[in-house]
Amino acid sequence: MKIKFRNPLLRQMPKLLLVTLALGTFVLSAFAQVNPSSFPSKPIKVIVGYSAGGAVDIVARALAQSMSQSMGVPFVIENKPGAGTNIAVRALIGAEPDGSTLMLAANALAANMALYQPAPFDAERELSVVSLVGSVPVVIADRSDSSLKTISQVIDASKKAPNSITFASPGNGSTPHLAMEIFNYAAGIELTHIPYKGGAQAITDVLGGQTQLLAMNALEVLPHVKSGKLRVLAVLSAKRTAMLPDALTLSEQGFPGFEASVWYGLIAPLGTPEAIIAKLHQETQKALTSQLVKEKMTSVGGDVTLASTEQFKQLLHSERVRYQKLIEQAHIKPD
Repeated sequence: MKIKFRNPLLRQMPKLLLVTLALGTFVLSAFAQVNPSSFPSKPIKVIVGYSAGGAVDIVARALAQSMSQSMGVPFVIENKPGAGTNIAVRALIGAEPDGSTLMLAANALAANMALYQPAPFDAERELSVVSLVGSVPVVIADRSDSSLKTISQVIDASKKAPNSITFASPGNGSTPHLAMEIFNYAAGIELTHIPYKGGAQAITDVLGGQTQLLAMNALEVLPHVKSGKLRVLAVLSAKRTAMLPDALTLSEQGFPGFEASVWYGLIAPLGTPEAIIAKLHQETQKALTSQLVKEKMTSVGGDVTLASTEQFKQLLHSERVRYQKLIEQAHIKPD
């Protein structure tokens, strides 16, 4: 049996009612997903764009453990290596902006926008920053039996014979590679870059004499320094690292203000409510003062960084501009 409505408006009522109910359900559902007052209400996933066991992974797991205890929900690490961390960043961009998916990013977040063309993402427009976490210095090292015992000797030798000295790095566009290009420019020299697919093979070839210098994060170099096989010529951070207390910075060797470190920071999908970002920032800052996170950061040769979200935004922008200029000038291409 059909009910007939003489009034045209009444004839549309069933349809209008269904649309209204559907819209109401959608609004309630969306509100439930991002309602800051109920955050966090489910496990939080932290994406890492590198393999398990590396420096970023170690820091992410320590941070997750501390924040899980404080916030009362599980934190799950998801390793998504590949394409210079671009795969991980794209996964984050596509995630729900409800605070349940984060990423611990490093310098590649800023560099890859210029390194890869077309740009795989726009971090400043497609992501929200949460908190800086810390930094790890890049070091310049060589074999302990090398004739190049100081940075000044490296500079003198390179000026006498440009491109005669080689340096190994974990890959084209990696932070150590870019740091050495900045050093090249600052010192007015030309060192020849030998890129590798990761740090292990780069170290092996330096130890074997295939390449002369090594640009690497402090953590990977440390075991070989302790064994007496490698010698650190310079630490590229603003101050000396507790991991290698006797190693001079470049600032101490005639390059005041020089700094090139690997920084880490938590980021979230664009559209994550400001109240949730503020909550996550607060909890991250709390975790960074915990003994667990401090010890893990020290174990990878770094220091925790306490900073505001605005300071993180400014760093991301300045790093993007700096890397873009460097990559264009040096004609750097990804592996």
